[in-house]
Amino acid sequence: KFEFNPKDGIDNPALSLAEDTDGEGVGEPRFYLLSKGSAETFGFCLHEELGCQGHIVRQVELGGLAQRRGLQDGDRLLQVNGHFVDHMEHQRVVQKIKASGNQVLLAVLDGESYAAAKALGRDLSQMLPAEIRPRLCHITQDKSGFGFSVSAPEGVKGTFQLSVQPDGPAERAGVPPGSWLLELNGASVRGYSQAQLARKLKQSGSKVTLLVASSAVEEFYRLRGLRATATLADTSWLPFKARELHMVKGPAGYGFLLKEDDCSSGGTGQFLWDVDAGLPAEQAGMKEGDRLLAVNGESIEGLDHHETVLRIRAHDDHVTLLVIDPAGDAFYHSVGLGDPVWSHP
Repeated sequence: KFEFNPKDGIDNPALSLAEDTDGEGVGEPRFYLLSKGSAETFGFCLHEELGCQGHIVRQVELGGLAQRRGLQDGDRLLQVNGHFVDHMEHQRVVQKIKASGNQVLLAVLDGESYAAAKALGRDLSQMLPAEIRPRLCHITQDKSGFGFSVSAPEGVKGTFQLSVQPDGPAERAGVPPGSWLLELNGASVRGYSQAQLARKLKQSGSKVTLLVASSAVEEFYRLRGLRATATLADTSWLPFKARELHMVKGPAGYGFLLKEDDCSSGGTGQFLWDVDAGLPAEQAGMKEGDRLLAVNGESIEGLDHHETVLRIRAHDDHVTLLVIDPAGDAFYHSVGLGDPVWSHP
């Protein structure tokens, strides 16, 4: 866009975020990584408003986290942790944010650009990068090794690129060719020399967990000054999964007990026990010792036992629980991921 400045009589170039190169009045999506303490909020509300399309950012708290990062009243939310949400039911989008725990990556478009894009029939999902999530990959060594080699610029610490052996253990575990290594077994490699990295790999034994980013994903974070962490990762390649249990209450109830107990990683958690044969909990796939992560799509982080029970009873005859078994629970904490709540699709 060029604006005429009558004071100097020349065309003066000015950047307008509300216009793109096609002159269609559509700006670019903006990305915000919000990280809060467990006692804080993200500092905004998400509204669904009569006569307005989209999920609308409102009540941006003055001096709060969202405002400090740049989120603005009227922004439309397009993406939560790499998932396109504009087409989703509003309550499901709210649950996705709540299920993120203490960190969430949002993509938004300003209200005017959103309205212009809708009027033009633009596919908003095409305005976003195809992939913005790093990957967590768990590799089991075979007779040829882990199936990757590491290269690094001479004299530069913490920058490692991976060459991946075709059909080797690393490729089968989901490591993209040419990806960049961010974390090894839950620890950042930013301060490692190549010799230190080799030593850490050797100490890993026959299994290693890597946080990696493809070149496109690495560039996405670097250009925006953001840091890709395990909490933002695509965990679909990992051998341990959180499970979603959909249950409709029967005449004898759901058929399980909820108990508060110590977690192996420290602190307390809510665990599922006394699963009755033939009742809805067992039929849904509940196992003795599963740890409860979320109820009806909402993380239970910070809730005590009584509050969790009330959350489960909020709907009289049905509930959806997100759970993980003890082996998966121990694994997620061993790689510094904490609860695998937000990564659930």
